Amino acid sequence: MDRRSFLTKAALGGTAAAASTLAAPAYAQGNRTLTMVTAWGRGLAGVFDAAQHVADNITAMSDGSLTVEIKAAGELVGALEVFDAVSSGQADMYHAADYYFVGQHPGYAFFTSVPFGMAAQELSNWYYQGDGRKYHDQLGEVFNLKSFLAGNTGAQAGGWFKQEMNSPEDFNGLKFRMPGLGGEALGKLGASVQNLPGSEVYQALASGAIDGTEWIGPWADEVAGFQEITKTYYTAGFHEPGAGLSLATNLDVFNELSPAHQKIIEVAAAEAHQWNLAQFLNNNGAALQRLVAEGVQVKEFNDSIWDAFGAASSEVLDGYMDDALFAEIRENYNASMKASSGWIDKAEGTYRAQRDRILG
Repeated sequence: MDRRSFLTKAALGGTAAAASTLAAPAYAQGNRTLTMVTAWGRGLAGVFDAAQHVADNITAMSDGSLTVEIKAAGELVGALEVFDAVSSGQADMYHAADYYFVGQHPGYAFFTSVPFGMAAQELSNWYYQGDGRKYHDQLGEVFNLKSFLAGNTGAQAGGWFKQEMNSPEDFNGLKFRMPGLGGEALGKLGASVQNLPGSEVYQALASGAIDGTEWIGPWADEVAGFQEITKTYYTAGFHEPGAGLSLATNLDVFNELSPAHQKIIEVAAAEAHQWNLAQFLNNNGAALQRLVAEGVQVKEFNDSIWDAFGAASSEVLDGYMDDALFAEIRENYNASMKASSGWIDKAEGTYRAQRDRILG
């Protein structure tokens, strides 16, 4: 049995035993301030907005009895250290993209995005109406976290490159920023993949430390200023078709809160999830027009590159199937994705194609 599977079973067994023997918990009384660490630098469009929005929601909905103090990346801990900080109790909650933490468990990738995975609506369907939230909780029991989706970027761009990409071989030796399992897939094509926090990406691209980067999409990328460095922009990517963001609270801290405060956190996160998706999608179209007006060349990967992305992605995902929890989540995730897309494609997909044909 691998270590992660052992930890999962041990945690779930311990939880069941505790539930049968402990009395009802005593909830903390009075006002409380929670410290939220984030993976985002201040001013990172969309992602820091989502963290701020959910924090403001929690404070407003609790009438100030539950206040959230935000620490941007580097103000208390580093961007990629927030998971461990909250798991251990150094901070109360984090806001981040959970695929940053596949080193803790690869199953966390599903709550941001996996290559050739769910679009934003499909992720919502799985999470809120399927088993997604159950699996988020199951991982949280292992790592002492209570997690919720609390943001979504929508479909992300393929990224910025300093040269046109004409074949899979062009990725060999390419220094490219891409986190998560998508980054692992690029590594299968020979890329030297970097997992840089968002606040460090512009400087790395400008200095030549990396040859290219994905970030989010036209609006956030424009605000970041990547068009000042290169004009070659691939607007469809394989790696994050609907990337979720997460709010996670230390489980001990969460269990100390009253049921009302717990529900406030849950509802505030869900509202931020939808609000943030609308924010990105509302801003991307106009931002893309501005980028094109500035001379950005909009590109699409050819079929040979897409095929290479597909083969590499399957190899990466298959490589984690010896982890029982990962395998279970993947099977459940794929079944939900197939069920959702079957109707969305036939109804909304057909409608959009006809709308575009008629309206031009």
